[in-house]
Amino acid sequence: MSEVVSVTIDGDVAVVRIDNPPVNALDRGVREALVPALTRVANDAAVRAVVLACAGRTFVAGADIGELEHAAWGDGIGPDMHPLLALVEDFPKPIVAAIHGTALGGGLELAMACHYRVAVESARLGLPEVTLGIIPGAEGTQRLPRLVGVAKALDMGLTGKPIGASDALASGLIDRLADGDDLVAAATVFAREMLERGTPRPRTRDRTDKLGTPEQNAPTFAAARETARKTKPHIPAAALYVDAIEAAATLPFDAGIRRERELSAESVRSEPCKALLHVFLAERAATKIPDVTRDTPALNVNKVAIVGAGTMGGGIAMACANAGIAVRLRDAAPAALEKGMDAVRRNYAASVKRGRMTEAAVEERLARIQPQLDDTGFDEADVVIEAVFESMELKRRIFAELNAVTRPGCVLATNTSTLDIDAIAAVTSRPERVVGLHFFSPANVMRLLEIVRGGATSGEVVATALGLAKRLGKVGVVVRNLPGFVGNRMMFPYMYETQFLVEEGATPEQVDRVLTRWGMAMGMFAVDDMAGLDVAWRVRQELGHFRDLSQRRPLVADQLHAMGRYGQKTGSGWFRYSPDVGGGRTPIPDPEVLDLIARTVTDAGIARRDISDDEIVERSIYALINEGARVLADGGALRASDIDVVYVNGYGFPGWRGGPMFYADRVGLRHIHERIVALHREHGTRWEPAPLLAQLARDGRTFRELDAETAG
Repeated sequence: MSEVVSVTIDGDVAVVRIDNPPVNALDRGVREALVPALTRVANDAAVRAVVLACAGRTFVAGADIGELEHAAWGDGIGPDMHPLLALVEDFPKPIVAAIHGTALGGGLELAMACHYRVAVESARLGLPEVTLGIIPGAEGTQRLPRLVGVAKALDMGLTGKPIGASDALASGLIDRLADGDDLVAAATVFAREMLERGTPRPRTRDRTDKLGTPEQNAPTFAAARETARKTKPHIPAAALYVDAIEAAATLPFDAGIRRERELSAESVRSEPCKALLHVFLAERAATKIPDVTRDTPALNVNKVAIVGAGTMGGGIAMACANAGIAVRLRDAAPAALEKGMDAVRRNYAASVKRGRMTEAAVEERLARIQPQLDDTGFDEADVVIEAVFESMELKRRIFAELNAVTRPGCVLATNTSTLDIDAIAAVTSRPERVVGLHFFSPANVMRLLEIVRGGATSGEVVATALGLAKRLGKVGVVVRNLPGFVGNRMMFPYMYETQFLVEEGATPEQVDRVLTRWGMAMGMFAVDDMAGLDVAWRVRQELGHFRDLSQRRPLVADQLHAMGRYGQKTGSGWFRYSPDVGGGRTPIPDPEVLDLIARTVTDAGIARRDISDDEIVERSIYALINEGARVLADGGALRASDIDVVYVNGYGFPGWRGGPMFYADRVGLRHIHERIVALHREHGTRWEPAPLLAQLARDGRTFRELDAETAG
């Protein structure tokens, strides 16, 4: 018997257990081991029923993502689970799936082929494939609507969000919630009850009672297609998923699964699928650091202290409290501390209003946050996070104080977005315990955490930071201590280029419209206004020019700063903001800014012209790519895919385009290099091609291939 699948006998019930850590992925080895295990049980006359369970912390959490990636880059044909599912559903004895943790994708497809499903209350079940640009290809679109109905199946697949066990029970996806702590025992009891009842084994494929009629379903499918168009316009899998559910409702089961296979292959071959699978795997790869292994010791973080109760400090406090971590939130000014806590309370109240959290849950989280004006309890903290504004002088002063009041093993972290970690660590007696934890605003929402490793930062501290990121539900990416790190270093050329485009004839509204239509979550000028023009100005003063980005800097941003137009916080920046329009967050084009731009460029002797949408996209995105190649060559990121993870999770780059470096590969590095060479001739030194980009273009290689060589 294969070690990934075992069989134990409990009287007249056989327990077939999958043990394929960490998430019991349904890879080829598991699939091949299940067949002889089930065959043996089928031939055992003493066995009357089967419980299909999993070892470890979860039921099968999906198929082998590597097999899906191979299909995406190959013929579009994913792993063939159909023979296994037929064996399970046609099994001569009742099979009960015992579900804990998560049953996702291929895991839920396997469970739905079983005759019954029993789950613990904490279990989560779903088909998240559309979020990876694919649709379920192992009969999931045909069985799910038969169990939960067409409308529920459409909602589960289009959102990709797992549902809880109670919801699954109410909708018919599972048959019972397990009582007690022993899931397998509960599933065994249920199996014996079904045997005593003596009813025929229910096959999901035979169910039609929840499929509805064409007349009943017509408005449901129309609404689902509109939802797919609005929420995932660039991901073909969303519309294909609706087609597959419609096939379940209109075709016999065997014809439906043939149609599902066709639609699944179509989705797998799409460019968005390649991109989204790349991002998924890149997030996994980002946790692999050469000198940080499973054996590297890491602190178990249960107490965090935060210095600074502003927007970032309050958001970080919420992120920690939400993860069950006790927080001490310090600010030197009573008014600032109270303002910060008021903001925290308002954010939680908004979550309650939206139905995302209960009042009791909010009270529990607020109780974990201790606001204070001094360092009381800092000597007990596992990690202290400094979250004051971007001033090297201020940060160094705070770290000197923290060095004196914290215990030697405490990790000292700075939330700086650009400043030199080593210069901050130098004022302490333990630079090896200092790390950058660059959260993104709002810190309680944004997934990215840039973990900035200084020259002395130890592997243990990096492991601790990665563990903290995971506990907070964030994607941690380890970067090196270069000016601006990865994200903001690349942001400056991108930001500057959009401002140059405006000076040359575009408008902020046009640039943002073009970039958001291209796929960015927000336009660059709206981002600048949201973050604060004062913040960008302060960073420019601190950093100066870490590289000669251009023959000149853009002219208008400093003037807006001098006018006190800091963005959303002051009601005006590149755009105007009104409390009556989008709660003060919706950009409104401002003629005053257009007049300022016109006067400024006229005084500077800059000729204005019509700027095409294509030019806006090319210059903006290629500026990101060119600087990304410099970051990679300078060692700022370990992998090109790490840069993609940073930009997809922290800067609103569309995941369905895979990140700037993946996108560059798909466009073609030779083409991009040729265009950058032309832009260099036209616009000067800011467009000097990155040497690494030039080399890869000459060699006909890609960033993806470079990553593979580095990993190998």
